Amino acid sequence: MKHNFYIREQLSHAIEQRLGQYARGDLIDIGCGTKQYRTMVARYTDSHTGVDHSETQHDKSNIDILATAYDIPVDDNMYDTALCTEVLEHLESPEHAVRECFRVLKRGGYAIYTSPFIWHIHEAPRDFYRYSNYGLRHIFESAGFEIVAIDPLNGFVGTFGQLSVYFLNEYNGGIVRKVGIITAIGWAIQKSLPFLDRLLYRPRWTSHFITVVRKPSP
Repeated sequence: MKHNFYIREQLSHAIEQRLGQYARGDLIDIGCGTKQYRTMVARYTDSHTGVDHSETQHDKSNIDILATAYDIPVDDNMYDTALCTEVLEHLESPEHAVRECFRVLKRGGYAIYTSPFIWHIHEAPRDFYRYSNYGLRHIFESAGFEIVAIDPLNGFVGTFGQLSVYFLNEYNGGIVRKVGIITAIGWAIQKSLPFLDRLLYRPRWTSHFITVVRKPSP
């Protein structure tokens, strides 16, 4: 039983909803990792090109282009849609990467990003930033994008409930794991979060934002 199924389900649902609304044609997945959303992307697009750097910690077998988010070896205005999930926090120069996405996206094309706001350090030492909605607006507008939406993924209960499960999981070893008590507690917490987060919704405490931006038409 995963100790983070709540947040993964939240992200997957939010991404699929935006893909259904905005994705079309040829999609570039910047920082694709294992291409975990490839089945989802295939429902809405004609092609799915994955880009990731050569030192990624993930399996490289699904990467189509080995390159950094700062310098993607493709022509200008090549893709109809861009997807970039949980990548911005790992980039030393996120503004540079957003400008590169703007370059490769066609006029009128949409880009979908997810990024953390209140979240623990992960994939250390390559974990540099957290983003408020105001910071995201600044980065994307500075690159030339139009803001379509910047939406919180969840609220206070969702954020800190999931983080508490991560915390408890650090003690889930040895006899404790065999007994299964922490696993059971983590499962119960995560199962309750969708209901409790809706009931006590406070989005200014969100764990993540999901952003949709558009490259202006001529």
